[in-house]
Amino acid sequence: MTALDDLPLTNLGVAMDADGIATVTLNRADKRNALNAATVEELVALFSAIPRAGVRAVVLRAEGSHFCAGLDLVEHLNADRTPAEFMQLCLRWHEAFNKMEYSGVPIIAALKGAVVGGGLELASAVHIRVADATTYFALPEGQRGLFTGGGATIRVADLVGKARMIDMMLTGRIYKGAEAVSVGLCQYLVDDSEAKAMEIARAVAANTPLANFAVCSAISHMQNMSALDAAYAESMVAGIVNTQAQARGRLAAFADKTGARVRPD
Repeated sequence: MTALDDLPLTNLGVAMDADGIATVTLNRADKRNALNAATVEELVALFSAIPRAGVRAVVLRAEGSHFCAGLDLVEHLNADRTPAEFMQLCLRWHEAFNKMEYSGVPIIAALKGAVVGGGLELASAVHIRVADATTYFALPEGQRGLFTGGGATIRVADLVGKARMIDMMLTGRIYKGAEAVSVGLCQYLVDDSEAKAMEIARAVAANTPLANFAVCSAISHMQNMSALDAAYAESMVAGIVNTQAQARGRLAAFADKTGARVRPD
């Protein structure tokens, strides 16, 4: 097991509290937290270690005024990469974001400012997105002569639909506020995204780890299957999760009416 505080991190910060909630911080505020190659490698290392480090939930936040402005375009320009070199970089982005989406550990992003390009690809790899009034979402690749390479065609299109994603890329359309919630780019719009993200993290950390693992990994896997295969896989996962010993006390509390009830506010 790799201790999180032993990881050689420069562009990311990580701290875990006594409840098993890890706060991961993007630490390139002077670059609007743009993702350079080194940061992507740190994401791969960190989210490879998190599922094995006793983490119950993750809050992903950023220093400065912006969550993430996407690919570090200055680094990309100066690197003058070949097609093969950029393809390999994209594959590392996919590795990092797959580690996040399929980790089995709930990840809640506290968004603010720019969630743009690769920053939106990063945000779309988490499980819950919380925005504040400053947050705006965009895919400006078309105006810059670029194409997405970190999974937007998979995850962002899944969130907002193919037509909206194409519109965002062709026209530079920006979503924010209630409209961003309505199209699926985020699930919450609040005054303080970090406080709300931590509130959610504490709530989901109280779930059984096996149930969280299933929700935060099995659903994504099943979306990649045929309907018949997904039904089979869902039945298998339900068989394991719904008979776990940790669930019996919660089921008993429901049966004797001492447990929390599901009621609207």
